Amino acid sequence: MDKPQGFKLMKRYFLFFLFFLSCNENEIIYWENYDETNELIENSDHEITRMRYKRIQSISNDKNEIFKPFHSFIKSYDKNFYNSIKGHILNKDISYIQSKIDEDLFGYEDLVKFFIYRIYKYEMSKDLYLNSVISLNPDVISQARELDKNKSDNPLYGIPILVKDNINVEDMVTSAGASVFKNNLVYDDATVIKNLKKNNVLILGKLNMSEWAYYFCRPCPVGYSSLGGQTLNPYGRKIFESGGSSSGSGVSVAANFAVASLGSETSGSILSPSSKNSLVGLKPTIGNISRSGIIPISSFYDTSGPMTINVLDNAIIYNSMIGFDQSDELSKESSKINLQEMQKFESSNVKIGYSSRYLADSLFMSTVNDLQSIGINNVSYTSSNSSLPYFRGILTSDMKRDLPKYIYRFANEKIVVKNVSDIVKFNNTDTITHAPYNQNIFTEIVNDSVSDIELKEIKKLTKMDATDFLNELMTSYNFDVFVSVDNSMAGIAAAAHFPALTVPMGYRNNGEPSNITFITSSNNEQLLYNVAYLFEKNFKRRKAPKNYN
Repeated sequence: MDKPQGFKLMKRYFLFFLFFLSCNENEIIYWENYDETNELIENSDHEITRMRYKRIQSISNDKNEIFKPFHSFIKSYDKNFYNSIKGHILNKDISYIQSKIDEDLFGYEDLVKFFIYRIYKYEMSKDLYLNSVISLNPDVISQARELDKNKSDNPLYGIPILVKDNINVEDMVTSAGASVFKNNLVYDDATVIKNLKKNNVLILGKLNMSEWAYYFCRPCPVGYSSLGGQTLNPYGRKIFESGGSSSGSGVSVAANFAVASLGSETSGSILSPSSKNSLVGLKPTIGNISRSGIIPISSFYDTSGPMTINVLDNAIIYNSMIGFDQSDELSKESSKINLQEMQKFESSNVKIGYSSRYLADSLFMSTVNDLQSIGINNVSYTSSNSSLPYFRGILTSDMKRDLPKYIYRFANEKIVVKNVSDIVKFNNTDTITHAPYNQNIFTEIVNDSVSDIELKEIKKLTKMDATDFLNELMTSYNFDVFVSVDNSMAGIAAAAHFPALTVPMGYRNNGEPSNITFITSSNNEQLLYNVAYLFEKNFKRRKAPKNYN
C-alpha cells in the first residue's frame, strides 16, 4: 500500500534537513603518526646539536584521546563565530577580554570553546602542530558554563590557562612528560592551583615539557618528552629551540592556545622558553609561591611562575598564585604587586647594570639605550662569573631525596616506582620508547652519595656565595637591577633565590625571539614589574608568530 503523499513530502523535507545538517557539520580529524624520516634527516646537520632530533611525534600519547571528549561540540562548532571573535581574543590582555565578555560579545563558555577548537585545529595539522598540549580538562566547558551564570569583578574570573605537566591538577594526569607517570591521575590540586581556582581561573589543560624538567638526559633536545614528543617553536618549527623545561608553557601561549600558562623553574626553565617564544615570564623569589604538589627537581631551587603575553597580565596572575603554605618548608607570606604603582611608575632614580660581555650584542645594547632614553640609567661591569661549584650537585642530591617524597605524598597508587632507581630500571625495559636519547643524569642521581649533613652545608655555602657576589656588584657599581639576555644569568639568580622577570626585546636577524631579563634582590618583585612595565609601555617589541594568527 502506497504511503500518503503528505508523508512522502514530509520524508523528503526530513531527508533534506538531515542533508543540510550534515553539510554544516565539521568533519572530525583523526591523527595518524606519519613517516617523519625526511624531517629528521633535514635536522640531522642543524647547527645546534641538540636539535638533531631522533623523534618528533609522540609514540606514547594518543592525540585522538586528547580531543575525544570534545568531538560533539567540534562537529557543530560555528567557524564563522570563531573568526568573528578571534580579533578580540588573540594577543589581547585579560582586561580587554573581560571587557568584551561584559559587552556580551561572547561568554566564558565561548572563550573556552574558542581555545579548544584552536588547539585542535593546529595540533591536528601535520604542517603546523607544535606538540604543546599533552591533555585537556574534560570538564572545562561545563565549568565555564557555570561561571557564565554569574559576574565578578575579579580580573581572573573565568580566564582559561594551561598548566605545565609537572603541576598537579585534580582528576588529571601529572606526568612530568615521563612514560612511567602516564597513569599518574592525581586526586588533589597543587597549592598554587588551589590559589588560582579560588579566583575562578579555569584550568584548560596540561602542557608538554622537557622530561623531568630537563634533568634526565644530557645532551638531549629541550622540549622533548617520551610521553608528549618534541615540542616545536611556533616562530620557527624545527628551526629555533622551544626553550625549556617549560617548553609547552611557552609555545602554547605564543601560539594563542590560552590566555596564559604556568611554568616551573629550577634554573632557567621559565626564563628560557619565555625568551624563545617572545613572552613575559616571572621566576619569583623562592618561597613566594608554594611548590607543594609539583613534581620536583630541587626543594632548594624550584619554583612556579606565570608566562603571559604582557607584563600586566603576568602581575595579575602572580598576585593570585602567592600565599603561605605550611606544607612547603620554604614558603612564606609575600606581598602582592601594587598594580597602580606599577602602571604609574616613572624611572626616578632606578639604575640598571649589565655585564660588559653583552657589549657586542647589538639588539641588547639597542634595548639598553632605549631604557636610557626613558630615564633608566645604566652601567656596565666587568667581572668573572661566580663559579658555584656545587650547583649541579645540589640538583642531583635533592632530586634523589625530593622525588620519592612527591611519589609518596601525591602520586596515584598505580604508580609502582618509588624512586629514581626504579624509574631507571623501568626505562631500561624499553629504552627506544622511554629514553631514546639516554638517561645519564638519572644514572648519576642513583649513584649520588652526598650525605644529608654535606648537602645542608653546600646549600648554605652556594646561596651565600651567589648572594654575596650579586650584592657586591650592585653595591660596587651602584645599580638596582641586573639586566641580561634571555636566561644567561638564570643559574646565579636561582642560587641566590633572586627573582627574575624576562620581557620581549625583539628578534634576531634570522627571526629568532630574544628577551631582556631583569633581576634584583629577593622579595623585590615590585621593582622588577615596575621597570618591565615601563619598558613594555614605551617599546612594544612583541610580535605574534605569523602562522598562528
